[in-house]
Amino acid sequence: MPSHRERMQACLTGQILDRPPVALWRHQPVDDQSPETLTTATLHFQQTFDFDLVKVTPASSFCLRDWGVEDNWEGNPEGTRRYTKRVITQPEDWTRLTVLDPHSGHLARQIECLRLLRLALDPETPILQTIFNPLAQAKNLAGETQMLEHLRRYPEAVLEGLKIIAASTRRFIEAAAETGIDGIFYAVQHAQAGLLTLEEYQTFGLLIDQSVLTPTAELWCNILHLHGREVYFDLAPLYAALFSRPLIVNWHDRETPPDLSEAQRRFDGVVCGGLSRDTLVLGTPDQVRKEAQEAMMQTGGQRFLLSTGCVVPITAPYGNILAARNGVI
Repeated sequence: MPSHRERMQACLTGQILDRPPVALWRHQPVDDQSPETLTTATLHFQQTFDFDLVKVTPASSFCLRDWGVEDNWEGNPEGTRRYTKRVITQPEDWTRLTVLDPHSGHLARQIECLRLLRLALDPETPILQTIFNPLAQAKNLAGETQMLEHLRRYPEAVLEGLKIIAASTRRFIEAAAETGIDGIFYAVQHAQAGLLTLEEYQTFGLLIDQSVLTPTAELWCNILHLHGREVYFDLAPLYAALFSRPLIVNWHDRETPPDLSEAQRRFDGVVCGGLSRDTLVLGTPDQVRKEAQEAMMQTGGQRFLLSTGCVVPITAPYGNILAARNGVI
C-alpha cells in the first residue's frame, strides 16, 4: 500500500495509485494556546482518522500576537477565537509595525509545535503549516471594515504595512521549513468580488505575496486556500507560478463557483474539495459518502484531493468524519 507521501506525490503529478488522497482539518480551540497541547490534539486527530496529510491549524492570532493583538475563546463552532484588541486604529499605525523574529515570542511557540509534530509523526506523513497571507493578517490587525477603509483612503500607508507583514511572514516560513514540514496551507481571504475588485486584490494581495512565497521553492506539498464566495479562481495559475511547484487549490466548491469539474478545466494543478461542511455537521454518513462519490465522478479521481472548502467545524460527528475519510475507497 502506498504511503501518504507517495499518494500525495502521485496526486500532484496526475497519477492514481490505490485511491485519491483525503484530508480534513479543524481548529483545536483552547488546545491551540500552547505548542504542546496543539501538538497533542493534532496528533490525536491524525491518529484517529489517518488522513493523507496533516494541516496544522493554530489560532489565526498566532502570527499577530507579537504585534499586540488579543483574542478570546467564546465557543464558536468553527473553533475560532474572537479578537478583543486590535493594534491598527490610525493610518500611521501601519508604518509603525516592525518585522518579527520567528525565533522569539508567539512565533517561536508555533515553530516548536512544528518541531514536535515532525518528531512524533511518521516521516511519510506530510505536514503543512497554515500561513495567512499579509492581507488576511492586516484584516485581523485592524478589523475588516477599518482595513478596507484604510486600503482605499490611505493606500500608501497600508502598502508599507503589508510589506512589513510580508517580511515577517517570509521569515516565519523560512524558519518553519527548517523543522522539516512539507509545505504550507496559504490562506487568502480577500480574493473575492464582494470585498475587493480584481485590480485591488492584485495590488494589495498578489503583488505582496510574491516575496512571501519565495521560501516555498524548497517545499513540495502546498495548498492555496481561496476563502469566501465569488472568489477570483483564475488567480490560481498565477499563484502556482509563485510557488514554483505543483499546487493544490482549495475553495468552497459546494457553496460558490466553480465546481470541481469546471475548476479542472481552468487549472492544471490539483483541486481540493467536494464535501459540504453543512453535510459533515448536519448530514448522515450516507450523505457524506454520496458527496464524496459525486466529487469522484466530477474529477475522475485524478488531480483531486477530497476535503471540505474550509475547516471542519468542531461540532462535526465522528461518524461523518470517518465516512469522509473512507469516501473514496
